[in-house]
Amino acid sequence: MSAINEILGYLVQTFLSLYLVAMLLRFLLQLVRADFYNPISQFLVKVTNPLVIPLRRVIPGLGGLDMASLVLAVLLQLAGIVLLLKINGLALPGVFTLLLWSVLGVIGLLVNIYFFALLGMIILSWVAAGSRHPAIYLLYQITEPVMAPFRKVLPAMGGMDFSPILVFILINIIQIALRHMAQAAGLHPALVIGI
Repeated sequence: MSAINEILGYLVQTFLSLYLVAMLLRFLLQLVRADFYNPISQFLVKVTNPLVIPLRRVIPGLGGLDMASLVLAVLLQLAGIVLLLKINGLALPGVFTLLLWSVLGVIGLLVNIYFFALLGMIILSWVAAGSRHPAIYLLYQITEPVMAPFRKVLPAMGGMDFSPILVFILINIIQIALRHMAQAAGLHPALVIGI
């Protein structure tokens, strides 16, 4: 592989991953009914609207889920895989395989978003406890629906919250399963963002 191809592949992965994270954060914020007027929510909506709005005319929401954002994330992942395959001079697999790789990549990226959101919440609970920063509030809104069921299972432990440990265990189990599914589907980890 030439240096130009490697640089081009790096740029495609970087810009695509940033936009995919924005798209999936938009999806998650709508899923958990996060504060729409939060400045970070507003930024994500403005950045993703140019692609989401036209697709929303074709793909309506489903039970409160923003299906247009989710479908767009899968399509962007698919386009990124195709671009990376072409840049590296590799043959394109079948459409079903590409779609499977894209779905696995999006699921992997969603899991990674939750991993880093939980990690951020843990660190911020030590460093900036009680802060009212918009980012901290959004992190709380994203992670709380996942952590709440685990808090109900664990008994009270004198002000210590061990639910993130259980969530991290679940995230690791999902990541292991995704890696094995990706290997079974013949997916090279360098082609997909999130795995």
